[in-house]
Amino acid sequence: MVERYAREEMKKLWDMNAKYSAWLEVEKALVRGWNKLGLIPDSDCEKICKNATFDIARIDEVEAVTKHDLIAFTTSVAESLGEESRWVHYGITSSDCIDTAVALQMRDSLKIILDDIRQVRSAIKVRAYQYKDTLMVGRSHGIHGEPITFGLVLAIWYDELGRHLKALESTLEVISVGQLSGAMGNLAHTPMELEELVCKELGLKPAPVSNQVIQRDRYARLMSDLALLASSCEKIALQVRHLQRTEVYEAEEYFESGQKGSSAMPHKRNPVLSENITGLCRMIRAYAMPAMENVALWHERDISHSSVERFILPDSFITTDFMLMRLKGLLEKLVVYPKNMMKNLNLTGGLVFSQRILLELPKKGVSREDAYKIVQRNAMKVWQDLQNGVMQEGKAAVNDKGESLYLQYLLADSELVGLIGVAAIRECFEFSYYTKNVDSIFKRVFGE
Repeated sequence: MVERYAREEMKKLWDMNAKYSAWLEVEKALVRGWNKLGLIPDSDCEKICKNATFDIARIDEVEAVTKHDLIAFTTSVAESLGEESRWVHYGITSSDCIDTAVALQMRDSLKIILDDIRQVRSAIKVRAYQYKDTLMVGRSHGIHGEPITFGLVLAIWYDELGRHLKALESTLEVISVGQLSGAMGNLAHTPMELEELVCKELGLKPAPVSNQVIQRDRYARLMSDLALLASSCEKIALQVRHLQRTEVYEAEEYFESGQKGSSAMPHKRNPVLSENITGLCRMIRAYAMPAMENVALWHERDISHSSVERFILPDSFITTDFMLMRLKGLLEKLVVYPKNMMKNLNLTGGLVFSQRILLELPKKGVSREDAYKIVQRNAMKVWQDLQNGVMQEGKAAVNDKGESLYLQYLLADSELVGLIGVAAIRECFEFSYYTKNVDSIFKRVFGE
C-alpha cells in the first residue's frame, strides 16, 4: 500500500490539473503582490483570488487556435472573472509564470524523492544490523577474495545513498527559485520588491538574475543527481541479481505464493524485481543528457528546452519514485541464506586466508617477493585440485582434523613451518580476524 500510495501522490503532481493549478497559484500570488504594492485594488484582488479558475477543455480549445498554452490558460482564467481579469498576468511574461510554477512542482516532487531515499536507507539499516556478523566471501573480478560480512555490504549501500540524499537536499535549494523579472529579465515592468514578495509567499527564493527563463543548469543538476542516485540503486539491484544466481544462491528476492517464474519452466524463481529496477535506472540516467543539452539556449531564450522538459520532468520524478519504492520493498523482503554464504566461503579450501599468511612472513625477515612465492605456490596446488575435482558437492576438502586443503598444504611446507611455525599458521585461519573491526565500521557509518 505504501508503494502504491507514493506512486499516486507523485503522479498527481504532474498531471494537467496540477500543471495549471501551479500556474494559477503563481498568478494569484502575483495579484496579491501587486495589491500589497498598491497597484491592484483590494476588491479586485479579492475577486481574483476567490473566483479565478480554469477549465482544461477550454484551454485545449483555445490553444488549438492560438498555438500558445499560456495565452490559452489566461484566456480560460479571464472567462471565470469579470473586469478584474485585466490584472491577471500583469507585467510578467510566460516563463515567469511557467518556470516559477515548475519550481513548485519540482520542489514538491523532490521532497517525495528525499523521503523515499530515507525509507530505503532505513530498510537497509535494519537488514545491515540483522546481518552485521554474517560471514560471506568478498569477491573481486567475480573471484573469491577474503571473508567479509553481509552487513558490511549493506553498510556500503546505506552510506552511498546517504551521499545522494545530501546532494539532493542541496539541489532542493538550487531548484526552489522563481522569477517575475519580465520579458527579458531586466525587471523593467515588475519591481524587485514584487518578485521578492511573490517568491516568498510561494516558498521560493527569487533567482538573483535571469533572462527570460530560469537558467537550466539548475534543472541539469537535478537530473544529474537523480541519474547518480539511479546508478547506485542499479548497483544494489545488480548485486541482488548476482547473489540469486543458482551457482551462488546466497540471497534471493521473496517469491510470493502463487507467483510464477516462467511460462515454460515451472521451477524458475527469477530476480524480476531487481531486473526491473535495473531497467528503470537506465531510463532515469537517460534524462540527464537532454537536461544538460537544455542549458545552452539561443540568446535570452529559445523554446528547444520546453518539449524536452515535458518528458523528462514528470517521467524522471515518477520513475524515480516508483523505482525507490520497489527497491525498498525488495530489500525489506530479501531472503538471505547464511549457510550458503558460509558454504561458498569455504568453497576454495581455505584460499581466502592467503594474505594473512603473506603478511606474517615479512615479520620474520622474509622479503615480500619471497613471501609471495611461498604463499602462492601452495595456493596453486589447491587450484590444481579444484581443477581435478577434489572438491566435491561444493564443500571444501578437509582431513580428519578438520583442516582445509590449503591449510594442509601450508603445514606440509617445511620452509614455511620453519619460518613462522605451526601455531602461527593455524592462527591465520580464524574468521574472527576479519570481523574484528565490523562494530567500529558500523559506528562510523551509522553513528551509533
